[in-house]
Amino acid sequence: MSEPLAYHLTWTAYGRWLSGDERGWVDRKQAGIQAFDAEREDRMRERMSESAVTFDTVQREIIERTILEHCGIRGWELRALNVRPQHVHLVVCGNASPEVMMDQFKAWCSRRLSDAARLVERVAKNAGRRKWFTEGGSTKWINAERYLEEAVDYVMNRQ
Repeated sequence: MSEPLAYHLTWTAYGRWLSGDERGWVDRKQAGIQAFDAEREDRMRERMSESAVTFDTVQREIIERTILEHCGIRGWELRALNVRPQHVHLVVCGNASPEVMMDQFKAWCSRRLSDAARLVERVAKNAGRRKWFTEGGSTKWINAERYLEEAVDYVMNRQ
């Protein structure tokens, strides 16, 4: 398999797309998009350790700035970025796997969001929000120029 041109990464704010969701959801043990399952969604909501997150304008700016800065530090090329109130989409080129990229973006964004929320003291870190994003996310490989153009258009114009 040839090296990808870029990756389309997507992840959601904590608690905003639970297993069982009516929009469909992914089960790592089963192929394809799974159907709505109200009981499963209720069980997932009950298991949440914190309230669901909706990013405000300031938080969205923090996420955007952090991703831009991290791309600069790592030498990754950001082709498109759209930080929404409940999820993040981006198209990025670089010398790391998409999973590593997504993990680093989420970790640094979480740190900056916690700093902005003044969760910097030891007690506050233990008592404050620990989860800004859901676990995992989508990591799509982009292997064709046309797909790259469509992914950039989707991220920038169709959210």
